[in-house]
Amino acid sequence: MSTHWLDILSTVVGLIYIALEYKASIALWFAGIVMPAIDIYLFWSVGLYADFGMAIYYTLAAVYGYAVWRFGGGKQRNTNDELPISHMRKSQIIPSTAVFIVAWAAIYLILTRFTNSDVPVTDSFINALSFIGLWALARKYVEQWLIWIVVDVISCALYAYKGIPFKGALYGLYVVIAVMGYYKWRRMMKQ
Repeated sequence: MSTHWLDILSTVVGLIYIALEYKASIALWFAGIVMPAIDIYLFWSVGLYADFGMAIYYTLAAVYGYAVWRFGGGKQRNTNDELPISHMRKSQIIPSTAVFIVAWAAIYLILTRFTNSDVPVTDSFINALSFIGLWALARKYVEQWLIWIVVDVISCALYAYKGIPFKGALYGLYVVIAVMGYYKWRRMMKQ
């Protein structure tokens, strides 16, 4: 299958994913398995090696995210209830920032030493920050939207630069939806 058609298919699944995420629907995790499965081949074929690795991580993290939303959240919670939307604790900011910095450096080193990536700084940045964003989404923290705004703005430009315009446009739309999603989740959290 050509890169062009994989770009379009991944974009369609991505639209479904973001609509489900906006609604805080647990079904987002099913689209979260399909889209990165497509992206594994797509990103490898255009030389976005960190994104390729991240697509593998996203596939596995979608299974984790579903389990946490469905069954996680602590002993005080009824396991028949979905995880509620909440705020990230202040005590989590420094450790998550440290994980981001270490991941960014590690991914950058891998890209510069073992691949022919022509965008190692950007590719490693968005992927390291995506680790934190996906973790925050799996924990259903409203702040995950703020992380995704940064990731999506940079990804939009990177994907357009790398010649996968549908994916770039999808991430442009993700920016808009992430802003709206942040405010929607804040309202949902108060209900």
